[in-house]
Amino acid sequence: MDNYIVSARKYRPATFNSVVGQKSLTTTLKNAILNNKLAHAYLFSGPRGVGKTTCARIFAKTINCFNRNTEGEACNVCESCQSFNDQRSLNIHELDAASNNSVDDIRSLIDQVRIPPQIGIYKVYIIDEVHMLSQQAFNAFLKTLEEPPHYVIFILATTEKHKVLATILSRCQIYDFTRISIADMVEHLQYVASNENITAEPEALNIIAQKADGGLRDALSIFDQIVSYTGGNITYKSVIENLNVLDYEYYFRLTDSMLNGEVRSCMLLLNEILEKGFDGQHIITGLATHFRDLLVSKDESTLVLFDVGASIRERYRATAQRCPDLLLFQAIELANQCDLNYRESRNKRLLLELTFIQLCQLSDAGQTKSDDSKKKS
Repeated sequence: MDNYIVSARKYRPATFNSVVGQKSLTTTLKNAILNNKLAHAYLFSGPRGVGKTTCARIFAKTINCFNRNTEGEACNVCESCQSFNDQRSLNIHELDAASNNSVDDIRSLIDQVRIPPQIGIYKVYIIDEVHMLSQQAFNAFLKTLEEPPHYVIFILATTEKHKVLATILSRCQIYDFTRISIADMVEHLQYVASNENITAEPEALNIIAQKADGGLRDALSIFDQIVSYTGGNITYKSVIENLNVLDYEYYFRLTDSMLNGEVRSCMLLLNEILEKGFDGQHIITGLATHFRDLLVSKDESTLVLFDVGASIRERYRATAQRCPDLLLFQAIELANQCDLNYRESRNKRLLLELTFIQLCQLSDAGQTKSDDSKKKS
């Protein structure tokens, strides 16, 4: 039986061109290699799972490659590349600063720096989570970082750049990695699904990408989880069930009830959602996002701000045409205000119901029904 490899490792990029969602950074790094303008220290910062350590490894492999191509990519054939791929390279060293953050750890690293590379041109030291180094360790590292031997390159990676000393930052070229867009993640997940002979609905992959919040590693981990749950047939329904995501259908039903001014229908629908085990704050934040999505769906110029699949997109556009701009402005404000007050409220369900009543009264139908009830009383 073959050993199973998780998708995040199996499909980890091995070249700059295969890195997802960081094209400007990878282009800059490739150009630096092609033009032989390498700095002695780099700082890669950004959220988790966006490619910082991966790019550091690719960079380290590429600058030591003996037969780089014209695009600045490693050949993956020479001895240096092979040793890197087999994880036996003596030129590339990784240090996890989260668990090796003492002065002694840094002094040991500095001692290694003095030894020139046996094969290849550069020795590369990748220090992950560098913000976890102690104050004393930072101070011990400063001089070496500023004036390392010509054959040494440091690549520091961190998710919290603001915690890194300014004296360290000033000695590095800083590359800020961004969150990966939903479109890029969906495209990559489709590629992985195709390679693994897995059928996946675009809407399902879109939900996975949204849940990952810009981190491709998280998206691939969720993808593996869903594959195990579904047996290789990923559907929208299976994803929302496994990830406990509130179905779009509920938001559309709430919107219909709101536009028709049907308070009791809204309250019954809220009860149905709560009985399924969803948290009240999760409901109201999702509803605020839903109203925002309706707002950006009303105009072609703002559709670029809307990240959903094609089938849901058309439904949003159709529903948005029934919602006046002012109504959506007020609905977003009410939902946001409820979200802000939710944690402090002693009767959270009543707060949700009151918000739903106010939402129903925003429409002309809701106002008319409210006026009629006042006259009867």
